[in-house]
Amino acid sequence: MPAGRTIGICTGGGDAPGLNAVIRAAVKCAILKYQWRVIGIPDGFDGLIWPEKSFELTLKDVSGILPRGGRRISENCA
Repeated sequence: MPAGRTIGICTGGGDAPGLNAVIRAAVKCAILKYQWRVIGIPDGFDGLIWPEKSFELTLKDVSGILPRGGRRISENCA
């Protein structure tokens, strides 16, 4: 498998039940199974237009997010 792959996870701007679980699963699978880099893209299309809003998601970023409310991608943006 080619090295250096990157995927992006883009949130649409609104909360949805279970979204943190999906984000966590996608990040864990991409990193642990495929060794891919994961980029968090907040705020829907605004995040795609303004790439400076994007940031790398790590296993540490998604650790313990299941019981927390809100979308971790938009809240991790700092």
